[in-house]
Amino acid sequence: MGLLLEAALLGVVQGLTEFLPVSSSAHLILARAFFGWNAEQFGLPFDVACHVGTLSAIVIYFQRDLRDLLSGVPHIFAPASDPAARRLWFIALATIPAVLVGALLGDVIDAARTPAVIAITLGLGGVLMAVAERVGAHQRQADGLGLIETVAVGVAQACALIPGVSRSGATITMGLLLGLTRESAARFSFVLGIPAMLGAATLEGAKLAMADAPMDATTTQVFVVGMLVSGVVGYLTVRFFLRYLVHHTLNAFVVYRLALAAVTLAWLVF
Repeated sequence: MGLLLEAALLGVVQGLTEFLPVSSSAHLILARAFFGWNAEQFGLPFDVACHVGTLSAIVIYFQRDLRDLLSGVPHIFAPASDPAARRLWFIALATIPAVLVGALLGDVIDAARTPAVIAITLGLGGVLMAVAERVGAHQRQADGLGLIETVAVGVAQACALIPGVSRSGATITMGLLLGLTRESAARFSFVLGIPAMLGAATLEGAKLAMADAPMDATTTQVFVVGMLVSGVVGYLTVRFFLRYLVHHTLNAFVVYRLALAAVTLAWLVF
């Protein structure tokens, strides 16, 4: 299979799984492991390139929400007088746990990018999601979250640095445990993820820029294809998922996570 076709397929995987609560990093790692694709060509920098594509998708989809948030910038030092400025502070503080975990445990997280770890985290995440579906009140809106509750969602996002946990899965699960409706939990999850996704893409981009050997033409094409495909598919996925959650539970994703965990374990054993 040609590299560009592989890049396009991985872009589709990223676009579909970044926003669905099934873990994009798990699917990218498992796709490479199952099909024997070039792990060096499609390593972490390629994952980040695909994240840039999905980041673009989320920024475009939530541009109105982001404009509302940015309207609070002039009052950033007087948040009590401006709800938008207060939400900006909450989102900034909720992003700190992921930054700290990424900075302090980066090597550990990199070492955890294995099918064995993913099988465990997919299963545990699925069980926790099922519990949240069962016990959550499904009544609140994200605008009603307090500082401590918002930071709790941020801690869940930090846990999702472990492959297989799923950033959207962890944050939506925490949102449900805090009583949010499914749609509100998902919308807040996506907006909260923008700073983290931007930071990861910037950091990895800086590493690539400082690399001794610049990317060759083939690698550049691979990155561009993955980025574009993941962006288009990601936008369509967000649109579908938010509409889906209006009338459906997350149980289908619970079943999928548990099934994929079982398949991965079987693949490792046999």
